[in-house]
Amino acid sequence: MKKILIYCGAATLALAFSSCHIYKKYELPKNESPIIEAYADALEFKADSTTLPYLGWQEIFQDPILQGYILRALENNKDLDNARLNVDIANAQLKGAKLSYFPSLSLNPNGGAASYAGSRMNWSYTLPAAASWEIDIFAKILNKKRGAKVYKEEMEDYRQAVQSQIVCGVANVYYSLVMLHQQLDLTTRTSEIWKEQVESMELLKAAGRTNEAAVVQSRANYYNIMGTIPVLENSINQLQNTLSLLLNDYPNEWKVTNDLTFTIPDELISGIPISYLATRPDVRASERALAYAYYNTNSARTNFYPSLVISAQGGFTNLLGSLIKNPGEWFVQLAGSLVAPIFSRGANIATLEVAKAQQKQAFNNFEYAVLTASADVSDALVAFNKCSEQYKYLQLQVEELEKSVEYTNELFMYNQTTTYLEVLTARSSLLSAQLSELSNWHERAAALISLYQAVGGGR
Repeated sequence: MKKILIYCGAATLALAFSSCHIYKKYELPKNESPIIEAYADALEFKADSTTLPYLGWQEIFQDPILQGYILRALENNKDLDNARLNVDIANAQLKGAKLSYFPSLSLNPNGGAASYAGSRMNWSYTLPAAASWEIDIFAKILNKKRGAKVYKEEMEDYRQAVQSQIVCGVANVYYSLVMLHQQLDLTTRTSEIWKEQVESMELLKAAGRTNEAAVVQSRANYYNIMGTIPVLENSINQLQNTLSLLLNDYPNEWKVTNDLTFTIPDELISGIPISYLATRPDVRASERALAYAYYNTNSARTNFYPSLVISAQGGFTNLLGSLIKNPGEWFVQLAGSLVAPIFSRGANIATLEVAKAQQKQAFNNFEYAVLTASADVSDALVAFNKCSEQYKYLQLQVEELEKSVEYTNELFMYNQTTTYLEVLTARSSLLSAQLSELSNWHERAAALISLYQAVGGGR
């Protein structure tokens, strides 16, 4: 009957404190901010698994050479390896928090000998096993376990964020290398054309059809084109070294593609609902940090409540009080203790105030993370669409300028109605347009990478 009363009393006491936060699980505080409320409502939307945020990087970056580099970076990059180790550490901490529910067991054998006034040496020994079990009435262990769980999830989100950064970082460097190689190829081909132009000017001068000024001007433009080649080669070398670092390798010359085909289905980038922000690892990690701060505040509250510990000890001994008996006998001891804080209340209040302030900071960081993610997605989406729109006009411009160079050169070679300055202007305009077309290709690639990372970098 007494045991029943004790259990009923403990249950009543637990129910009395159930209205406090110490037992309550974390919930998204959507009523505290319209931003978080809109985010919470959007989470109920179930997105199609074929949309951009849910596609793997292999489906976005289909260049086989680039895929090989990304795989190599994911296998060798030290930052990602450290992020994986952080997840292992968090898992170990969570396992420790779960094991706190179980009793602790210890074995502490001891013995000794004593002799008084020349008497025979008497040996005594005790072989005790002790068990201690803290009853989690006031959710001290519960909140630590919940906090450890969300911390593990936060570390997993951090690992995903690092992986996304590595994937997008390799893709950015790779597409920059592709653009520079294309620019170098275009500049080299253009320099050959300008070299032939210099020879043509010298022949025309010898034939009396042009003057020395045109010859000198053609040479100057040829030298100008040649002067850009070392600059491009230096930039390529620097990016090669950057890619080597991402791949955790020594400086090397990495192969890139010559295929500038770059397409993505329109339905993937037609619009990005706010619910997609939930796939971003940094947004998820900031919410996990808020949940962790919430449970840390709960743990600070539990410091005001007593701790109930049940302990037991048993074993075999030959020491019975002041008597030594051989052979020994078995013994069992049971005890219970209830420790309530009294004089440490000031320190507990300070700890709780600090935890509340840190929880508010975590909330502010989460709110800002949602806003930042929304801006990132909007910027990347608009940039990709506008670059695609610009590309159409650049293609048309290059086509018209190619015709202009052809017509102007024919007019200059076969009659005197066109000056060399017009030929020079036409060729310079064409080269500038071709370089702009390459830059636009790179900007579209960079915008897609930014968009892919802005919506979470794949699952």
